Amino acid sequence: MAQSALLKARVLATACLSAMMLTACAEAETESRTQDAAPASEAAQPAAEAVAAPGADIIADAPDSAWRTVDAEDLIHMVTSKGDVWIELQDEFTPIHAERVRMLAETDWLDWKVFHRVIDGFMAQGGGAVDNPSIQAPFDPIQAEFGIRRDPNAIIVDELQERRATRGGPMAQAGFWNGFPVGTQPAALAGIVADGRVDSWLMHCDGAVAMARTSDPNSGNAQFYIVRGEAEHLNTQYTVWGKVRVGQDVVESLNVGTQGQTLGFRPDIIEEFELARDMTDAPTVQVMDTHSPSFTAYLEALAASRENGRLPDLCAIDVPVRVLD
Repeated sequence: MAQSALLKARVLATACLSAMMLTACAEAETESRTQDAAPASEAAQPAAEAVAAPGADIIADAPDSAWRTVDAEDLIHMVTSKGDVWIELQDEFTPIHAERVRMLAETDWLDWKVFHRVIDGFMAQGGGAVDNPSIQAPFDPIQAEFGIRRDPNAIIVDELQERRATRGGPMAQAGFWNGFPVGTQPAALAGIVADGRVDSWLMHCDGAVAMARTSDPNSGNAQFYIVRGEAEHLNTQYTVWGKVRVGQDVVESLNVGTQGQTLGFRPDIIEEFELARDMTDAPTVQVMDTHSPSFTAYLEALAASRENGRLPDLCAIDVPVRVLD
């Protein structure tokens, strides 16, 4: 008998004597003999080859012209107790909020605050203090920016799917602009309205970053939340001001619970909240241009990989991102 078989027999004998469970011992010995007798052909089976994600080759081969570099002025680096998160601000849809977030970074207000309310499958709210989750920042509240009136010829949104503006609301469209998921009235509507524009809004997809508020729409200040899953029922009800570009896995790993309510809950800490422009070693974060031929090919690959030949839900489409040191 080989040394490995002898070792198995000794381990089995010791287990049987110490536990005094003869039946269990007999079953374990039978299982051991069965494993030892497994045919060599079974043991020699090659490992299954890893299947590449749909469109992986397109992402890898995309030319530099297919990538948009996130401006350091619009890139937030958030260091948490679970890891780093990189967030892109959105100036065109939410300029007031983008400026507020920059100010929060410049003043270090969010440093050493916590994610005091985290609901699995919904969102993670941050900005509360360790000893006071409802702490108010010493800044004036800001005007809500739930959406914009968009000139379809100036801000082009590729209309990929039908979507309702709100629950039970009118039918709308959904697509991408600059890598951000956007809901919008159909562009064709612009031709029959006086101002030649349509209502459009940033969507509450996975990784969307929005301003928390009270029942007053214009009460946003410093606290924010990051969507963990899907929260489209909040579309046009809360201001989405950014999108996690790197580190959504960190957001998903944040401790779940509500400070002061959930027994044993230990909130994760925001150790640092800074702009990339103020860093000496910030990496270059690039997002695939959602108007590029490469992104079109990527979407086609996603659709082709599905049995129905259709794109997945827009919120389930990950816009490719790459980080260059």
